[in-house]
Amino acid sequence: MRIHLIGIGGTGMGALAGLLCEAGHEVRGSDGPLYPPMSTQLAELGVPLFEGHRAENLDWGPDRVVVGNICRKDHPEAVAAQQRGLKLTSFPALLSELFLGERHSLVVAGTHGKTTTASLLAHLLRVAGEDPGFLIGGVPRDLGRGYALGRPPYFVVEGDEYDTAFFDKRPKFVHYQPRTVILTSVEFDHADIYPTMADVERAFAMLVERIPAEGRLVVCAEAEVALRLAREARCPVQSYSTRGAADWQAVLTPAGERQELCVRGPGLAGSERYEISLSGEHNAQNALAVIAVGRGLGLSAEVVGRALSSFRGVHRRQEVRGQAAGVTVIDDFAHHPTAIRETLRGLRRLHPGRLWAVFEPRSATSRRNLLQHELALALAEADAVVIGPLHQPEGIPLEERFDPELAATEVRAAGRQAQHLPSTEAALAHLVASCRPGDTVVVMSSGGFGGLIEKLLRALEERGS
Repeated sequence: MRIHLIGIGGTGMGALAGLLCEAGHEVRGSDGPLYPPMSTQLAELGVPLFEGHRAENLDWGPDRVVVGNICRKDHPEAVAAQQRGLKLTSFPALLSELFLGERHSLVVAGTHGKTTTASLLAHLLRVAGEDPGFLIGGVPRDLGRGYALGRPPYFVVEGDEYDTAFFDKRPKFVHYQPRTVILTSVEFDHADIYPTMADVERAFAMLVERIPAEGRLVVCAEAEVALRLAREARCPVQSYSTRGAADWQAVLTPAGERQELCVRGPGLAGSERYEISLSGEHNAQNALAVIAVGRGLGLSAEVVGRALSSFRGVHRRQEVRGQAAGVTVIDDFAHHPTAIRETLRGLRRLHPGRLWAVFEPRSATSRRNLLQHELALALAEADAVVIGPLHQPEGIPLEERFDPELAATEVRAAGRQAQHLPSTEAALAHLVASCRPGDTVVVMSSGGFGGLIEKLLRALEERGS
């Protein structure tokens, strides 16, 4: 099949291009100027690229034109495809059509923890001798990339609740033919798509209702909304928790840079002990969900244990990017108050020195003031806080806009150092002047923060030399 991808430079579209190429389809795509790593990845795949968006980019006559959720109905290529009678489809619909029909689809969904949990699940299946397909919105360090065609029976999908396309406003995960689902949490997020929490709940309810009676739902017992939605499932439901009563329970014990889980669950003769290499209670919860799925699929405790202890995590999830002048610099994708809070608590257990949180308000939710107070309280888990410039403030009405200066004031009221600095350069200068040996700096952004991490490591090296 000949397939054209509009916006091929996005992380998800690039991964889909890789799957399509592995499956033998002819792929081309269009986007603005691309840069590494995506430009490199597409070049290695041999995918021809059209720079810019024009009707002529469809002259090669594709059988399908794939529209990303950032593509509006007046996009020149979407309009041209409809005028020419070319079939428009979406990323998740095509994934379902071509890759999921004959597979046991394992969908990991929730406001938090999707990428890490899906990566760990795919890693577990590989350790078990399977060759799972997977599509994950990040780059697992053990898997090397965020996609693989694999072989039946299993396909692991990170189930995103964002909307599908301009012609399909349902969440992406409704397309993924779920048979086994991990639901980590349901909280308010994606304020550009979901005006209210009720809208968020309705989206996740669509996923739960699509799990067949012979399927399985594994849900976090601490996630009140997720647990309530799970009661409407037609399939068997199992809960998991590291804090209290649940079908799958674990007691968490720190073990140096690792954590040990003592697990009890359905069908286990007694408790089982597992060691995981990830920090924080939130990652222990993610691991427990994967244990529940793995043991439920019939994998042995020995295989599950090997997978958990060998898993190295995901790039941009508490990823140590380097050390310079005695300062450790960590890259993390957290941008929601819950994720920020749990990430900082986990890092504090591993790094005894002063902990810095450097935050870029960039995501659709964090650029709005809906969770302003909650975000400030989460950042106050660090010893010192830097809040950078608001990304594209002109895209948010003034009365709805997140106020970085007010957030810094709230952090200071909680007894922490905090500053709002209006540019990446100002944040860099402050950190270079203020950081001292033994400090840990975690840079939190859903984007690149103007290359702050690379600039900080270079400047610290120069300062220390």
